[in-house]
Amino acid sequence: MKEARDWNRMIDILKKEVVPATGCTEPISLAFASAVAAEKLGIPVRRIEARVSANMMKNGMGVYVPGTGMPGLYIAAAVGAAGGDPTAGLQVLKNLSPAAVDKAKKLVADGQVTVDIADVPNILYSESKVYGDGHTVRVCIADNHTHVIRIERDDNVIFRIPESNNAGSDPETTFLNNLTLEDIYVFATQSPLADIAFIKEAATLNTALAEAGLTQDYGHRVGATMNKEIKTGFLSEALQNLVIMYTASASDARMGGAPLPAMTNSGSGNQGITATMPVVVTAKKMGASDEQLIRALTLSHLIAIYIHSFLPRLSALCAAGTAAIGAAAGMVWLLGGTLEQIKSVVSNMAGDHIGMVCDGAANSCTMKVATSCDAACRAVMLALHNICVTGNEGLVSHDADETIRNIGSLAEKGMQETDREILRIMLNKNKSGSR
Repeated sequence: MKEARDWNRMIDILKKEVVPATGCTEPISLAFASAVAAEKLGIPVRRIEARVSANMMKNGMGVYVPGTGMPGLYIAAAVGAAGGDPTAGLQVLKNLSPAAVDKAKKLVADGQVTVDIADVPNILYSESKVYGDGHTVRVCIADNHTHVIRIERDDNVIFRIPESNNAGSDPETTFLNNLTLEDIYVFATQSPLADIAFIKEAATLNTALAEAGLTQDYGHRVGATMNKEIKTGFLSEALQNLVIMYTASASDARMGGAPLPAMTNSGSGNQGITATMPVVVTAKKMGASDEQLIRALTLSHLIAIYIHSFLPRLSALCAAGTAAIGAAAGMVWLLGGTLEQIKSVVSNMAGDHIGMVCDGAANSCTMKVATSCDAACRAVMLALHNICVTGNEGLVSHDADETIRNIGSLAEKGMQETDREILRIMLNKNKSGSR
């Protein structure tokens, strides 16, 4: 009975953490706050005062907002208020009209939008206060990208949820922290197929993004450039190159503002893309069945969520790298590997690229996604030859689950000053730049 209960909880967690989102989730969180505020205001928005946590500022400064052709939190706050759907969660900007985009751009151009750093303890926090004809509405979001904790109208509280004093002790995190790679492996490979078939939507959504990135001019065109060089013969059509190309092209489209949803993982589009596309490409290359694809995606996404449960929701550690550990596990399984070889992949990834910093969401995230996929393919290759970084080396322990905890400790305890310095550099660099 315990196994059945645990499997049901794993399914619930997958359904909560693997969801569609249109646009990078940090600016989208602010857009959602603005959309809710504008709805509660009920009259045209004339001015917006936004505040976000330091990590949200870092992750929202440079990324393009879908449908606007503009990067940053100013336009995110404005377009959420002008035309966002307050009922759509992370897809708040899915159905933007041209008129709403024009209105938002005018608000920004007229200096009617401000965005500042909020002095709050929450790593993930966004707040939008909208003004219109003598009235105001303030909406605050904390700890999750769409978790509204407070709404004020004309400075009177009309909705409030007490903030968690210890987000790390919530039941979901505790449950995830107590899992093992073996638990996840058994669930992914043995649970009833009908119970996990929903995960296939990740392949559908993120493949559509990849096709957009390959055929249109998004981001730094990492995937599209690789595709051109495969055609010239500079690159081969080896599995490793195809994995990197398709995953990078999806990230190009995501970060470049494509008006298409990504299937996220742990609140991140790039993590969702990274946990999905290497598995999809490998499955296609191997001629895998639908069942094999679904089980490999389940393995990948749940391992990515498991690892992320030891990390802060946002940190200085680039979590595309941890999502790629999940992808590598899914690839190993598709290629006939064992549980022990999946554990070896964790060690190989931890001994390779873990520690890559997050310097905010931007088009350059695609390069980090590509690097993570490159490391994943190398880790898979070595693991399938029974080559594994040992517990005597660096962050790697003899036990793969302990290695995962070491990665979490590095991010949570070891990289806090790194996070602050990255933001300081970014803010000072942009003092004389444009919004």
